Amino acid sequence: MILRARVVLPICGPAIRDGAVSIRANRITAVGRWRDLAKADDSDVTDLGRVVLLPGLINAHCHLDYTHMAGHFAPPKSFTEWLRQITGTKAGWALSDYADSWQAGAEMLLRSGTTTVADIEAVPQLLPKAWSATPLRVFSLLEMIGFTARNPARKVLAGALKKMARLRHPRSRIGLSPHAPYSTSPELYRLTARAAEKRHCVVCTHVSEALDEFSMFRERKGEMYDWFARSGRDMSDCGLGTPIEHLKRCGLLRKNLMVAHANCLGRNDARVLARNHVSVIHCPRSHHYFKHEAFLLRRLLKARVNVCLGTDSLASIYTSKRQPAELNMFDEMRALKQREHWLSARQIVRMTTMNGARALGMQGELGQLSPGAFADLIAIRLPSRSTSVYDGVLHHKGPVEASMINGEWAIPPENSPLELPEMHARR
Repeated sequence: MILRARVVLPICGPAIRDGAVSIRANRITAVGRWRDLAKADDSDVTDLGRVVLLPGLINAHCHLDYTHMAGHFAPPKSFTEWLRQITGTKAGWALSDYADSWQAGAEMLLRSGTTTVADIEAVPQLLPKAWSATPLRVFSLLEMIGFTARNPARKVLAGALKKMARLRHPRSRIGLSPHAPYSTSPELYRLTARAAEKRHCVVCTHVSEALDEFSMFRERKGEMYDWFARSGRDMSDCGLGTPIEHLKRCGLLRKNLMVAHANCLGRNDARVLARNHVSVIHCPRSHHYFKHEAFLLRRLLKARVNVCLGTDSLASIYTSKRQPAELNMFDEMRALKQREHWLSARQIVRMTTMNGARALGMQGELGQLSPGAFADLIAIRLPSRSTSVYDGVLHHKGPVEASMINGEWAIPPENSPLELPEMHARR
């Protein structure tokens, strides 16, 4: 088929007025001006009308399992207090609670323009049924926690690898997620690094999310340090440097690693991440919920770290009766712009498309409209005022007009073309 749109925004190149995208099976074969593609290709044409057609958004860090925990927790006094709260809540949930929560989160992402999500999966029993219930392209990263002798590292990893071997799906993929430095032993990190390299899979870990964690590892003190010391954790890996330096000692800093948050950084941490080709996932609304210190985005970008965006879970996003929170990457983009005024709309949109694809090892296949990429696309309507295309994308609100994943409509377009004002198709 050929999809025609008022503006095609490939992300990897300039916007194309009266553009079109040619698709065969589940891949893009050509992107260009409508009149050029129409001459060269006699495929069926779907005219989407006055919309912007762009790659589907990539949510690089999410916890779909916790969607129905929205509004359960008042903003905590400390990150460690929040950990205690969510741990207690999880213990009281049944499998059906997690299943309903996962599906609700997936539906939120789909209608708001996400086509690929990297999801930390704490309840792998939900898979592959959950995969089949959504058209989303899902990277399910199996969460592993093991920091005492009761949960030996080899046993924890063996259990995750056994699940990985059984899980297969044509559209979704599997990976590993050793939870965080405080909840994961150094041995589990080392074993995970070797297993992931052998299996060529993505790894994600939470790191340097809060000052509690930073103090635990660099200074051997603080609320988190005391809590885990009482829990029987071997604390000999603390006091040796920052959490990022801890990951380096464990051999985890590799190209296939995504680190979520990285909110607290030592002087050399950004350079260490860049040298090891590690991607950082920033979750703006979750960052605001915990009242973390300013995110060191300038430092990371100056070091040439690949930074992408995620939603985190609704358990750590402000919600209200007037405006219930939802998993929405457009909301994350606007939250980032609100705090980082110096960033251009183009930079921010790239963080939710091309940068996310790079983090997942899918550059050239996701996050852009180009020959050979998967046919994962969304169509959105622009604001009523005249604006640049990237600004229009950044300020989009509400459901998308259409969504295609893997060459199939996930949200079909309406038959009638959309009436939109003139816009400037600028790069």
